[in-house]
Amino acid sequence: MGMVKLDFLNDIDGYFNKLKMSIDKIDTTDINHFANVLLCHYENNSTIFIFGNGGSAATASHSICDFNKGVCLDLDKKFKFVCLNDNLPSILAYSNDISYDDIFLLQLKNFLTPRDLVIGISGSGNSKNIIKAIDFAKQTGSNTFSLCGFNGGRLKEIDPNNCIHVPSHDMQIVEDCHIVIFHLLMQCIYNYLHKQSI
Repeated sequence: MGMVKLDFLNDIDGYFNKLKMSIDKIDTTDINHFANVLLCHYENNSTIFIFGNGGSAATASHSICDFNKGVCLDLDKKFKFVCLNDNLPSILAYSNDISYDDIFLLQLKNFLTPRDLVIGISGSGNSKNIIKAIDFAKQTGSNTFSLCGFNGGRLKEIDPNNCIHVPSHDMQIVEDCHIVIFHLLMQCIYNYLHKQSI
C-alpha cells in the first residue's frame, strides 16, 4: 500500500518565518536583566520557584533539569530551582479541595521566604493561578519575574520591569520562544560560571 505524499512546505516555511520574526521582536535587554536576576539569586543561595500551566508547565519543569543539573553539575555551588507544577498530588489536592486558582499560591505559602525568587510563565499573561502566586510573592517581599506572550496580560502589568514579553498571538510560537530563552540563559550562565571557576 503506497503512502500519499502531502506537501506541507508552505506551512513549514510559514511557521519558521513567524517564529523568526517573533524572536526578533523580543527585547534582549529584558533577557539580559533576567540573567542577572538569576545569577544574583544563585549567589545568595536563594530558592527559585517556577511554575506554569500546560505547555508553560513543561517549560518550567524543563528548566529544572537545565539549571539544577545542566548548569552546575560539576560546580560546588548549585542552583536551587523548584518547580511547583511537578508535585501532582499536591496540585490535585489543592485544586479539588480549594481552587485551581490557588495551586501555586498555597505551595508558596509553605516555603517562600523574602530572599527567594518566584518565576511565573503564562502564554496569555492572564492565568489566574499564576497571577495570584506572583501577587502573593510580591506582597511577602520576594522578588518575581514573569514570562508571557500575546499582549502581556495582567502578568506584564504587575511588574513590567521584571518581565519578558513575546509579542505574538500564536500560543505555540510564544511557548517556543520561552523555551529558547531558557536554553540561551542556560548556556550564557553556564559559560559565565565555568569561566569563574577556572
